[in-house]
Amino acid sequence: MAEKDWIRVDDYIAAALISKDESQEATLAANARENLPAIDVSPPQGKLLHLLACAIGAKRILEIGALGGYSTIWLARAVGDSGKVISCEVDPRHAEVARANIAREGVSARVDLRVGAALDLLPQLEAERAGPFDLAFIDADKPNNAAYFAFALRLSRPGALIIVDNVVREGAVVDHSKTDGGVLGARALFDAVAAEGRVEATAVQTVGAKGWDGFLIARVR
Repeated sequence: MAEKDWIRVDDYIAAALISKDESQEATLAANARENLPAIDVSPPQGKLLHLLACAIGAKRILEIGALGGYSTIWLARAVGDSGKVISCEVDPRHAEVARANIAREGVSARVDLRVGAALDLLPQLEAERAGPFDLAFIDADKPNNAAYFAFALRLSRPGALIIVDNVVREGAVVDHSKTDGGVLGARALFDAVAAEGRVEATAVQTVGAKGWDGFLIARVR
């Protein structure tokens, strides 16, 4: 199958299983209008995050990398009125777009969006005792994935899920001729998780509107 066929299947899945109210078409349109990078999770992936959060009854979620708030909104819907998503976004303009999207979707009260480099914000969250979190979703600059994972683990409760996006890199993770920062970051993440006895983990390859990639999913023991 060609990539165009993967996209057609994603569109079919979304049309069949994601309602108009859930789909966040206005959020994606706003992100495109503001020329944000087209790197949001796909609608089926967004709903997967939502379902995983609902399945474990997540009420406190840590997100590293908000972009325009698309995944943030999926997660905020999962935590309910009594829950909270704390999301870190490095780019002030992206955060401004995200805040507008989050407000339009009616979940502002559930989201604490913090602006700055995550490696500066995460120690602050730790000092504030902002956790423990039930779920962490990491989808930010890839070279720092192992460091983000380490913080997420310290801030998570036993039984929490830590999900990291973009770990397959179109197969480059196993191609040792590839040495860009994203690939090296993915390998460092796998090495860190493999050596960490406090979690059990797997990774799942994905194809679809976002090409060939995958998630790493770890459960805190």
